[in-house]
Amino acid sequence: MMAVVAVRADVTPANFDLTVKPSDNFYRYVNGTYLKNTPIPAAYSSWGSHAELLDRNQQSLRKLADRAADRGAQGTAIERMVGDFYASGMDEAAINAAGAAPLQTQLAKIAAAQKPADVLHVLAQLHADGVEVGFGLAGDPDRKNSSMVIADLDSSGALGLPERGYYFNDDEKSEKIRQQYVAHVARMLVLSGDELEAARVGATAVLALETKLALSVLPRVKLRNPYATYHKMKLAEVSAQTPGIDWSAYLTATGAPKFDEVNLAQPEFFKAFASALNTVAVADWRAYLRWHLVHEAAPYLSEAFSRESFEFYGKALTGQQDQRERWKRVVAVVDRNIGEALGQLYVAEYFPPEAKLRMTQLVANLRAALGERIQTLEWMDAPTKTKALAKLAAFNAKIGYPDKWRDYSALTIDRGPYVLNVLRAAAFERRRNLAQIGGPVDTTEWHMSPPTVNAYFNPPRNEIVFPAGYLQPPFFDPKGDDAPNYGGIGTSIGHEMTHGFDDSGRQYDGDGNLVDWWSPESAEKFKARAAGIVKQFADYTVLDGLHINGELTQGENIADLGGVRVTFAALQKALVGQSREKIDGFTPEQRFFISWAAKWRRNSRPEAMRLQINTDPHSPAEFRANGPLSNLDEFAQAFDIPEGSPMRRPAAERINIW
Repeated sequence: MMAVVAVRADVTPANFDLTVKPSDNFYRYVNGTYLKNTPIPAAYSSWGSHAELLDRNQQSLRKLADRAADRGAQGTAIERMVGDFYASGMDEAAINAAGAAPLQTQLAKIAAAQKPADVLHVLAQLHADGVEVGFGLAGDPDRKNSSMVIADLDSSGALGLPERGYYFNDDEKSEKIRQQYVAHVARMLVLSGDELEAARVGATAVLALETKLALSVLPRVKLRNPYATYHKMKLAEVSAQTPGIDWSAYLTATGAPKFDEVNLAQPEFFKAFASALNTVAVADWRAYLRWHLVHEAAPYLSEAFSRESFEFYGKALTGQQDQRERWKRVVAVVDRNIGEALGQLYVAEYFPPEAKLRMTQLVANLRAALGERIQTLEWMDAPTKTKALAKLAAFNAKIGYPDKWRDYSALTIDRGPYVLNVLRAAAFERRRNLAQIGGPVDTTEWHMSPPTVNAYFNPPRNEIVFPAGYLQPPFFDPKGDDAPNYGGIGTSIGHEMTHGFDDSGRQYDGDGNLVDWWSPESAEKFKARAAGIVKQFADYTVLDGLHINGELTQGENIADLGGVRVTFAALQKALVGQSREKIDGFTPEQRFFISWAAKWRRNSRPEAMRLQINTDPHSPAEFRANGPLSNLDEFAQAFDIPEGSPMRRPAAERINIW
């Protein structure tokens, strides 16, 4: 028996568990029957409201991709690109027959490396080919001059395990994962052409080299502080700090434009990388480069590669029992690589103008509610309020799809090999990004495709972005009533707005510059309240005694708390003059909170939950739903939650930030 799934933005009483009191566990009260009766499909590590929408959305994308592939040469340029990319990914027979052959050019270059300079040269060429390995180079807004793009060097691509702690944690599960990882790397090296014994030696070397690099990678908690990864300097200074790396040769080989200044995000990491480049055996580096190449390419190669990659990254790390259907994997890859091509087809077919209009109204209402909230904050002084309101007024809201579509005319996509389409698309995106270095920031640019089921806040651009894919039931219904819309997509808008004022986002001003605009007194009062959020969530136990990392998740938890509070206030304004009669036995206020809790319904496998706790800045679903509500008088009043209940934190511990 499957629980009822909402196909509208509405309350679904059939999903409730009426044996649970709202005052004991509101998440279970709203979602309990759904959670009991909805198994996780074998191809997923978790299943719930977001996965259901993603699945329905992929069905829509499949129709577009199939139609484009069928039209072939008769289609528009965009349709041909989408259709050819999709067709190449669906040609399983050709992919299996090719094996690793499409990578022979890169594999030969790696095999030919004999000295450290060769290793750096090959790494640069892999970067030019769109393969993320060793470290990352990108063009990003200068955090202290956010209208301009600066070169940014960071540690992305250095490690094969999900997070640096996986290399050092000495618990039994971490040690087992490291053993599984080495065995997996060895099998992948064999698939790419190594003899078994050589592959085993290479895999051991890969773990040792990555462990050496991981020592100097900043922990994720420290990465929350934007100042920790801002070290603007001349390129000559970078060379002085990283002896043995010929940055001029690297930049030429990777195709970067000329530039003089760079943000060296993690100086200690690059010092360690330079040391390793010149002290670790070149044979070990060859194994490392070979491994990362086939790791990146595995999902787009033969069944032997994709299955082996899934066994570790899917089954071992997240608990998935089987791979998703090929068409789902392929349509996701097309969206990830040429999302604004697929997005043009998607928007024309599935995103009605009234959806954008309704969202624009919601954003305006939320902006007004947050502004009023800032004006009445008892802990923030007047000068800081003035600057906070100026930042809020400067927020740029992007809804649905870009005003200017990406130009793909310089990208070649054909019907195969599939992996080469992926690499060409990645290389195209890299060239497009690097070409921006030294120039003005393109404020029209998006970092998610229109079909994406997600949203984001971008601090250096002071913008909130809501792709069309997210603007669907059960989170948003342009024809639905206000209460579930505000509880669903409305709280997401409030969440993203609040990110501009969380522990990290608050450090950027209205122009997106990293600058301290807070009075010392207001800053200290904010930190005290943020510490309360850290403690509240760190006290939650998830499984096997594992606690949420309150420091890592504080930004998302602050945004959840602020988002639901501000959105509730906006709903009150929207309800003025409307009928307040109950629907399904619930007041508008109750329907708002029910919609909020229903948004987070999700069953997760233990492996996926453990991975989330270790790596994800978002708290697990149940705690995202209940944690903020337990601080809110508005929720307690709506459901008559008595003092002393699990869903009503003691008055002295209730957290009130935004």
